[in-house]
Amino acid sequence: MEQVTFNGWKCLRLANREVELVITRDVGPRVIRFGYIGGTNLFREIPDQQGKCGEATWQIRGGHRFWIAPEAQPWSYELDNEPYEAAEAIAGGVRLRQQAGPVTRLAKQMEITLAADSNTVTVAHTLTNAGDEPVECAPWALSVMNLKGQAVIPLPAKIPHTGRLTHNQTWSLWGYTDFGDPRWTLGSRYLFFRQDPTRGANKLGIAHREKWVAYQLEGFLFVKRFEHCDSQPYPDDGCSFETFSNEDILELESLGPLVVLKPGGSTRHVETWKLFKGVPLCKTEADADAHILPLV
Repeated sequence: MEQVTFNGWKCLRLANREVELVITRDVGPRVIRFGYIGGTNLFREIPDQQGKCGEATWQIRGGHRFWIAPEAQPWSYELDNEPYEAAEAIAGGVRLRQQAGPVTRLAKQMEITLAADSNTVTVAHTLTNAGDEPVECAPWALSVMNLKGQAVIPLPAKIPHTGRLTHNQTWSLWGYTDFGDPRWTLGSRYLFFRQDPTRGANKLGIAHREKWVAYQLEGFLFVKRFEHCDSQPYPDDGCSFETFSNEDILELESLGPLVVLKPGGSTRHVETWKLFKGVPLCKTEADADAHILPLV
């Protein structure tokens, strides 16, 4: 871990021989960069929000952030525009702590580690109730991906209608969800969702039992893994994964279970990221089977 300046902010940098992460200290915390050293940032950097702090309204900025579900104003949009409480070195990475805000009374902690011998990152997100009343909430991990890439979302294996009479998928749709949008390709084994700087908001939520999603950009492949537990409730009628896109971004969002945190109680949600290069853009499901599935 080293201290660096990135886009005008004081930051921390984690790196092995191939990839690097840059984490903001003046705002956030955000993982504002993840990519091969000297190469493309897989995460979005919103141009007019870099290097700034102290704004009176919440700023998306880009990168990977830690939010609180279910989404609501001002609950989810509690400000993170100032330097946060603490950052300390741990084995292979860093532990970041942001003190509880006045709206949620929930403190956030992120433990981020990068493997020395593989391009694998583990991000543990912990919410702690620092208030005096129980709070129902879920940890929400949002990766804001760079422009003009493609999300690849696996679907469950097909079952003959005589083999199972009950449903095995749960999707949540928003008032602006539109499957007529050409950014979507809905297949038998995968969903493809492309970022297009000319198109507005669209979103989908899934009870995602496949436990991984991916993003392709300029020959790079970002894979995000997370758990789903059928015995626990999730926000938005059961969503453990959501994806959102507009003109500026495409987000890959995983969610932990909804829990009631008593004062002093905590809940933890873990993602694992992997980064690969030289992966062809998948235009068909056969492409995804050939080029992504072996890596996953």
